[in-house]
Amino acid sequence: MFKVSAEDIDFIGEDLDRGECVLATRSGDLFLPDRRGGISIIRSDGRTERIRAKGAPEGFLPNGIALLPDRSFLMADLGPGGGVWHMAPDGTMKPRLLELGGRKLEPTNFVGIDSQSRTWVTVSTRLVPREQSMKKGHADGYIILIDERGPRIVAEGIGFSNEAIVDPTGRHLYVNETIARCTSRFELRPDGSLGPREVFAQYGAGTFPDGFTFDSEGAVWIVSVVSNRVIRATQDGRQEIVLEDADPATLAAAEEAFHNGSYTRKHLDSGGQRPLGNLSSIAFGGPDLKTVYLASLFGTRVARFKSPIAGAKPVQWEF
Repeated sequence: MFKVSAEDIDFIGEDLDRGECVLATRSGDLFLPDRRGGISIIRSDGRTERIRAKGAPEGFLPNGIALLPDRSFLMADLGPGGGVWHMAPDGTMKPRLLELGGRKLEPTNFVGIDSQSRTWVTVSTRLVPREQSMKKGHADGYIILIDERGPRIVAEGIGFSNEAIVDPTGRHLYVNETIARCTSRFELRPDGSLGPREVFAQYGAGTFPDGFTFDSEGAVWIVSVVSNRVIRATQDGRQEIVLEDADPATLAAAEEAFHNGSYTRKHLDSGGQRPLGNLSSIAFGGPDLKTVYLASLFGTRVARFKSPIAGAKPVQWEF
């Protein structure tokens, strides 16, 4: 497998503010959330535009986003309000899902759609503040499915549920468990229910998986906060580190804290001190789907490099 060095990376866009999630389309446009409320759009020539949210709740913090066919958006609110909001192309905001079963949703991590127009939502933890859950062994995250039957929880007991995406075959829903340090998957049944959880890839020291995507060969590419790693995990169980940007001493301190129970938000954010800015999302794009885009929690631009392997077309590719 190929390795990527600092010399292989360049950057696109400008003035991003917590662009936690990156989505690519055939047009060359990239879409990311913006902490200031709204969406940043990086055009293929590198120009950055912004759609400002109109009518967002106080404390709104867009995290995971989904692009819809009309170029409106679903946005997960990681702020105190929690839940999922819809943002029209002009920025007008309307609530999509704020409670379930009479219970207000906690700060919400991710929202995505699949090829059958179903919506998948993750809540990393029921604890508020959510930093209480960043302890080895803690697992109270859950996944919500929204379809024609309405919203319902389809999986629970997840070790800090992060991105959840249906694979290109449509057979499995994959989810990154950041604190359990693994990528899990569930067989996806025709009615939207899920089969038993199975661990697709368990990661070792220094890896805390956040975002992920699929390539054309069926492998999963994950990015890790703290270590700024890009890892390619294949269906036969192999893992290869494609890229890493970490200070060894800082990474060792985070690892020690994770195992002795003193791990905090400070450790999770420590990758932000590096040039790659604490990687949180990954997407394939470009005319041949061989450009890899990397978004981060602290970077003001999107990193990119070329891959010899093309990505699988994401669900929003033609939008």
